[in-house]
Amino acid sequence: MAFPSSIKSTISDKLLFLRKFIQNPADVGSVIPSSSSLTLKMMECVPWNQVRNVVELGAGTGVFTQAMYELARPDCRVAVFEKDAEMRRQLIKQYSDFHILEDAMDLRLSLTGIGMEKADCIISGLPFANFYPLDREQIIRQVKESLSDDGMFITFQYSLQMKRMLEQHFRTVRIAFVPWNVPPAFVYICQ
Repeated sequence: MAFPSSIKSTISDKLLFLRKFIQNPADVGSVIPSSSSLTLKMMECVPWNQVRNVVELGAGTGVFTQAMYELARPDCRVAVFEKDAEMRRQLIKQYSDFHILEDAMDLRLSLTGIGMEKADCIISGLPFANFYPLDREQIIRQVKESLSDDGMFITFQYSLQMKRMLEQHFRTVRIAFVPWNVPPAFVYICQ
C-alpha cells in the first residue's frame, strides 16, 4: 500500500508539533509528527472497504487523519479526538466532514453524543507511556467498549510497555516494528 505525498507532514506542521511538544511533552509525546512509514504500517491492516465507523485518538497535526480521509469509504463516519485546542481548530478547518472532538478520556460519551455506538476501528496516536496508569486504563477500557465485536484497535508506542496491558484487554495483540520513524516505533494491532 502506498500513500500519496499529501500525507507527509508539512514544515509548518512539524514546527507546530515541536512547539506543542516543548509546551507540553507529556500530552504530545514526540518532537515531530509520525512518519509516512509509521502511517503506512498503522493503516495497512485496516479493511478500509468494510469500515463504516472509524475513530482516531490523539490526532495531533493530522498525519493519520489525512490517510484516513484518503482511504475511508465515502459513507464512513469518522470521529477524531485531539485535546490541544490549536491543533483541533486546524483539524476542524481541514476535515469539515469529520466529527472533531476534544478529549479521549470522554470517548464513550462523545461517541454516543454523535450517534456512533460502535467503531469498526480505533486508531490511536496517544502517548500512553506518559499517562497516569488510571487514565491509561480508563481510555483502554473505553476503547474496548467502543469497538464492534470484530473491531480493531491500532496504536503505536516507542516501547513494549503497553504489551501486557493490551493482552489483558484484547484476544489478539500483534506487534510490528517501524524503524523508519523518529523515534522508532512499535505498532500494536489489537482485536
